[in-house]
Amino acid sequence: MKRRTFIKGAAVGSAATAASPLAAPAIAQGRIQWKMVTCWPRNMPAIGVGAQRLCDRIGEMSGGRLTIKLYAAGELVPAFEVFDAVREGIAEAGHDAPYYWIAKHSAIPFFCSVPAGLTPQEHCAWITSGGGQALWDELNADFGVRAFLAGSGCPNMGGWFRREINSPADLDGLRMRIPGLGAEVFSRLGVITVNMPGSEVLPALQSGAIDATEWAGPYIDLALGLYKVAPYYYGPGIHEPGPAISLLVNNEAYEELPNDLKAMVQAAAAEDNGRMIFETTAFNATALQTLIEKHDVDVRHFPDEVISLMLSNAEDVLRETAAKTEIGQRVFESWNAFRGRMIGNAAYSEMGYLNRRAAG
Repeated sequence: MKRRTFIKGAAVGSAATAASPLAAPAIAQGRIQWKMVTCWPRNMPAIGVGAQRLCDRIGEMSGGRLTIKLYAAGELVPAFEVFDAVREGIAEAGHDAPYYWIAKHSAIPFFCSVPAGLTPQEHCAWITSGGGQALWDELNADFGVRAFLAGSGCPNMGGWFRREINSPADLDGLRMRIPGLGAEVFSRLGVITVNMPGSEVLPALQSGAIDATEWAGPYIDLALGLYKVAPYYYGPGIHEPGPAISLLVNNEAYEELPNDLKAMVQAAAAEDNGRMIFETTAFNATALQTLIEKHDVDVRHFPDEVISLMLSNAEDVLRETAAKTEIGQRVFESWNAFRGRMIGNAAYSEMGYLNRRAAG
């Protein structure tokens, strides 16, 4: 994957303007045509590629009865207008990271990733088998949309930094690109946080507009070329242990589909959810090797004191966020109870095994 391939797609966005809302999906001889808008450059590894793969898969499964044309970030609407575009019917579908829409409702990040939260496997389990989907549906209903799991960025790294982080004092006044509730955790450590889409991150680092950024894990970060500007790569990503990607769908458009096409939309999203997790898990490992061995990236752990502060701040941020709304409190209680069960089981499942394996 060459960086210029997907950055070129993103560049179209600066001049794009939104189209008029659709009265109904285009229908020709019994065939339904949708638009999908995304938050990503067109060919970005995992998430950009996954969005196109999902569109293609729905077309294949339906025998062409439902086709979806993909518009990458900026080609129809800017990256951070995807939610409104789907809500308003400018496009019938979107491919996003739900925590981008925290301004719509404070509880939305729980359906993507929150600091000190769930791993990708745990998050999928909560959504599909722990009551999360029903709460997600309830929250989204007020906006006229619904969402299905459609992938994951997998555990994020803590971020790229232009200078060393040896203590909490080194974070004070640092300007960092970071979204969601992770931004609030870092801000309580003195960081000046901003958000911006992927296509703008490298130029912002190069110009000195920001001093650090988190984006994803090694696989996606390598393609963005962040190592060219920020030599220190810190982890783990306490702020985002497993950010989920969703297929966002306009409710009216979805309800107009016959039942078999509805089932295909859900099945295709579930299929690519797993595929993206497996792909990103595999390629994160090889990309990390490339960053170290080919690009001489200095990969480090955050100091213990910094991690401890992140975790304690995360607890406060999550409880304060939950208390803002009645549904937010219910979301948090469901999520937190599930998280507690996962923690109780972890020492005897993956975590217990991985610790033993690492120790030899």
